[in-house]
Amino acid sequence: MEELNTKVHITPEFVLKNPVMVASGTFGYGLEFTEFMNISQIGAIVVKGLSLKPRAGNPPPRIIETPAGLINAIGLQNIGVEHFVKDKLPELRRLGATVVANIFGERVDEYREVARILDGVEGISAIEVNISCPNVKKGGLKFGQDPASAREVVAAVREATGLPLITKLSPDAPDLKAMIEAVEEAGTDAISLVNTIPAMAIDVEKRRPVLSTVTGGLSGPAIKPIALRLVWQAASVAKVPVIGIGGIMNGRDALEFIIAGARAVQVGTLNLVEPRGAMKVIKEIEAYMRQHRIENIEALTGSLVLPER
Repeated sequence: MEELNTKVHITPEFVLKNPVMVASGTFGYGLEFTEFMNISQIGAIVVKGLSLKPRAGNPPPRIIETPAGLINAIGLQNIGVEHFVKDKLPELRRLGATVVANIFGERVDEYREVARILDGVEGISAIEVNISCPNVKKGGLKFGQDPASAREVVAAVREATGLPLITKLSPDAPDLKAMIEAVEEAGTDAISLVNTIPAMAIDVEKRRPVLSTVTGGLSGPAIKPIALRLVWQAASVAKVPVIGIGGIMNGRDALEFIIAGARAVQVGTLNLVEPRGAMKVIKEIEAYMRQHRIENIEALTGSLVLPER
C-alpha cells in the first residue's frame, strides 16, 4: 500500500496535514501543551477565543463535570487579540504550528476590528468566527440564532480580512439551513459545528445552581449523537466544507463525523481529560485507513451509505 495521504483541503490556501484540529477553549493558546506533544503534528490549533480587549470571564464556579462530559461557563476569558499577536503567536510560529484564530465580539464592529488586526499577520492560517455571542445592540440575541445578524457579522469579517474564514455555528439555531445559507452568502469559506449545548446543574443540598451564571455550555460524549446528526444535516446542504465538533474522544468518533460529511474535525473536551488525546485520534484514524486500505482521507468524507427505501 502506498503512503497514506491525510491532507485535508479546506480552501486552496488552507490545507491541513491531517483532519484533526483542536477546538477553541480546550487547548489554551497551544503553548500549554508543548510538554505533552509536538504541536506542529496537529492538523490545526484553534486558539482560545480572542476579543478586541482582554476579558476576565465569569466568576467561579464556572465549570462542572457531568456523567458524560462537562458544563462550562468560563465566559470567553482571554488576553485580547493584540497581546496574543505580540506574546503568543511568535512562539507558535517558531514551533511550526498551524494556527486558527477564533474571534468573537458583542458588536459587529468588534468582530471587524479583531479580524483587521489579524489580517496579514504571519503565522495565522485562518479565522474561526464564533457567532454564539450575544449581540448587545439587539438586546442580547445571539448572532448565531438570527440569519440576518450572522450574515452581517460574517460579511464584516470578510471585508476586514483576506484570510480563510470558518464560521462556528450554534446547535440551537432555529433554522440550520437558513443559517448556513446566510454565512455562505456573506463569504465564509467553511463552517464548523457544533458549539456547546446550553445546559445547567443544581446543587440539591443548597438548592442553588452550581455555576455562577446558572447555565453554561455542555460538551463531551453526551452531545456526540446530537452533533453528529447536525453535522450530517449541514453537510447535506452546505456548499462549503464542514468541520465537525462534539464529543470526539477517539479515532472512531472522528471517523463517524468524517463519514457523515465533515472534511475535518475538532477535538475539544478530550484535551482536558487526556492532554495527548488529539495525537491518539490522529493515530487511530491512520490505523483505520491502513486496515481498510484507504490511501486518501478525503475519500472517506461523506461516504455514508444510507438504507434503501
